Amino acid sequence: MSDTTARLPEYDALLDTSGLYCPEPVMLMHNRVRDMAPGEVLQVVATDPATTRDVPKFCQFLGHELMEQHTTDEIYRYFIRLAG
Repeated sequence: MSDTTARLPEYDALLDTSGLYCPEPVMLMHNRVRDMAPGEVLQVVATDPATTRDVPKFCQFLGHELMEQHTTDEIYRYFIRLAG
């Protein structure tokens, strides 16, 4: 079994929304990015499959870069570089 965490991008902040369902993960993301600087990277961890639709739309709407997304054992990880 390979260790996928060794290949994950570096990040400045982590937001764990595990166990929460739409719309809570996106609401928490909005709050978290307000406290971050442009260019910083936020890792979001989620268990709600709806985030596979919601997180890319969140990034597109606000101009953030969705650098990577990974799914492992029903855990969704997103790496978002904040727009400047």
